[in-house]
Amino acid sequence: MVGLFAARRSKPELVAPARATPRETKQLSDLDNDWDLCYLEPCIEFFRAVDEHGRPENLAEAIKAALAEALVYYYPIAGRLRELQEGRLAVECTGEGVVFVEADADVRLDDLGRPPLPPYPNAEEFLCDVGDAGEVVGKPLFYVQVTRLSCGGFVLGSHICHNIADGFGSIQFLKAIIDLLRGDSKPTTLPVWERDHVVARIPPQISPKYQTLFDEFTSTTNEDIMVTAPFESLVSEYFTFSPSNMADLRGLVPVDLAKTVTSFELLTAVMWRSRTVALGYEPSQHVRLMIVVNARGRWSKLGKGYYGNALLCPIVETTARKLCTSPLGDTIELVRKAKHEMATEENIQSMVDLMASLHEKPPFKIDRIFVTADIKWIGQDMLDIGWGKRIAGGIPVIKDDVSPDITTYHFICRNENNDRTILVGMLLPGPAMHKFKKEMAIWLNQ
Repeated sequence: MVGLFAARRSKPELVAPARATPRETKQLSDLDNDWDLCYLEPCIEFFRAVDEHGRPENLAEAIKAALAEALVYYYPIAGRLRELQEGRLAVECTGEGVVFVEADADVRLDDLGRPPLPPYPNAEEFLCDVGDAGEVVGKPLFYVQVTRLSCGGFVLGSHICHNIADGFGSIQFLKAIIDLLRGDSKPTTLPVWERDHVVARIPPQISPKYQTLFDEFTSTTNEDIMVTAPFESLVSEYFTFSPSNMADLRGLVPVDLAKTVTSFELLTAVMWRSRTVALGYEPSQHVRLMIVVNARGRWSKLGKGYYGNALLCPIVETTARKLCTSPLGDTIELVRKAKHEMATEENIQSMVDLMASLHEKPPFKIDRIFVTADIKWIGQDMLDIGWGKRIAGGIPVIKDDVSPDITTYHFICRNENNDRTILVGMLLPGPAMHKFKKEMAIWLNQ
């Protein structure tokens, strides 16, 4: 692995849409209009040069041109957020543009890992300066840095305003740029705005069980160590699970369940239990699991190409004692219960009604909650240029980040033997991380 290095950056410039675009104000959805999403989300994608045929002579200029063309289709991203009455946000489609930086780094892809894996050491060198990432009103909504490497490969490091797009939408926009860079006449997936489809009913019709659960959360005392611990005491680590690891875990559940349980369900069950033990919760205390569920493909209101926020957060709860002493199959069924909460359109709409109502409440944190998301199939493997092959990428851990993401993400990656493996992150206080590793070793019989 390479040590510290510094990228040599050009002066930032604004890239506007390649042609004139509509000047209008676009309202955000009730899922977009969340102050918890008012930040710039980073992403890093690594590309290896595999074929000189078709490769542009000037890589940065080619990507800049593809970006400008993509903004013709995704023109709201070239605008600016402004605050309306009652704290709501809207996009002024001004066509001002997004920030583009080109850079060079004296480092090879193989020096960064084979392949590069989270937390991506020196990630800051592949990302341009965005100022305060928690301030988004009146600022560019997308920043990108193209870093050329000494081996001929390159890195795309970007930030996008989370109010404008969720992870799936962000990858859809990146893919539009890649499609145009490859030489396509237009993006493979054309964007759909339709934020007015994702709004609460008037009056809201919130499921009683959702309302009861969240009323309980808003009255919590914030005594959980994950809420009170200072950021500098938290440790972020990633765990790799090989096919043989997954086979070992499947051997711990009944045969019929082993045939149907997904890797996400199985790993979530095991890691939730291990995390609960590591954090030392009292047996009688309630512990919660929140699964981030993508509403695309589940809700007929969302058309193909919708790139706004469409992630919902169903929750299940139990006691620490019951979670950690029941058979593993019971924990898997709890995980499935959370996933299946979003199986009907009525439940999805009810969750949107609830999340919209929470915007009116002061910010709050939920005690003893494990938040997890499966982004193995988010679409990053579709970032195919032809002459450049994406070999790795994801959400980096940024040094000095003042608001760490507590979500446990599940990634797909390939190890140095090119075997397909699962990578899962975890954020815990240092002593709890030590206990967590011990618990996981027991599960994996290591």
